[in-house]
Amino acid sequence: MEKEFLQVISQHQGILLKVCRIYGSSRDDAEDLFQEMVLQLWRSFPNFRHEAKVTTWLYRLALNTAITSLRRNSRKPRWQPLKLQHLNFSGPETERLDVEYDQELQQAINALNKLDKALVMLYLDEKSYREMAEIMEMSETNVGVRISRIKKKLKEIINP
Repeated sequence: MEKEFLQVISQHQGILLKVCRIYGSSRDDAEDLFQEMVLQLWRSFPNFRHEAKVTTWLYRLALNTAITSLRRNSRKPRWQPLKLQHLNFSGPETERLDVEYDQELQQAINALNKLDKALVMLYLDEKSYREMAEIMEMSETNVGVRISRIKKKLKEIINP
């Protein structure tokens, strides 16, 4: 079981890292979140019945862990994160926690609520509405409506 789990994490760690980039306010937060996600995935792995795709299961657990962590940490005092783009990190871009989307887009995404952030991440990851609905446990129609509203919000934030 351990070998299979490690293989799944290794193959799909990009999913976890994307969620960490969206929900982590700093590199340290993102790294802590990554560790928490792996722990939660390990705990639930024995109950994974392969009824859904592995990636759907990973997204669902990663997003739920990130949102729970965000709620828990929202009571902590806010601080200004360091600008990580000035530091030199190695590794492929998909595996780097310091890589962000275009700065203007990243700031606009940060202004969204936690569920809208998740949908934007899945949308930018080119998931179908059906996949997004399955991951987020909502209807495809609801996904479509929310994506449309999110696009409007982002346009308003970027071009007031």
